[in-house]
Amino acid sequence: MFRQRFTSWLSALVMLFMAAGVAHAQQAPDALVKQVSNEVLEAAKADKSIQAGDLRKIIALVETKVMPHVNFKRMTSSAVGRYWRQATPEQQQRLQEEFKILLVRTYAGALSQAKDKTVQLKPSRAAPTDTEIVVRTEIRGNGDPIQLDYRMEKAGDDWKIYDVNVLGVWLVDNYRNSFAQEISAGGIDGLINKMAERNKAAAARS
Repeated sequence: MFRQRFTSWLSALVMLFMAAGVAHAQQAPDALVKQVSNEVLEAAKADKSIQAGDLRKIIALVETKVMPHVNFKRMTSSAVGRYWRQATPEQQQRLQEEFKILLVRTYAGALSQAKDKTVQLKPSRAAPTDTEIVVRTEIRGNGDPIQLDYRMEKAGDDWKIYDVNVLGVWLVDNYRNSFAQEISAGGIDGLINKMAERNKAAAARS
């Protein structure tokens, strides 16, 4: 069940993230989610290399289009939890770098599943003055609908994603538990080294 949940989250997250760079400033967050999700669906259907998980293309797209629209520092610091304040600036930078590589490489394996999905927005409960919002969606395709929610924050005229929920499990909470175990065993450097090892092993297999 967890593997299905995690894969479903990745597939849906990719659909949103890969086209985030084309969103217009001052666009409502739910409209942003709907627009970019549909654009990514079209991109996935049209590009065989994306469907095949071309890692170099995915990395380039993430760097140029995704990261400017994600508060990745907040996402990483929240996943590391209370240990983030104990990390030096250099360690914080390494944590962000390795976490990003970890997610990008996992996205590559999920992209091929995005091509047959559609996105349906759920009614929003947010007020126009809110600066943080949860956008709730369902991903529909083969099988049962997948609950997918986005925590987003207002940043100037833009909205940025800092957490994702699939089937009741928030990404940050999930990683916080595993990261805490690694830090307890080997400290912050131990977590960095463990992520780096996993990323190198994944690169060697690709």
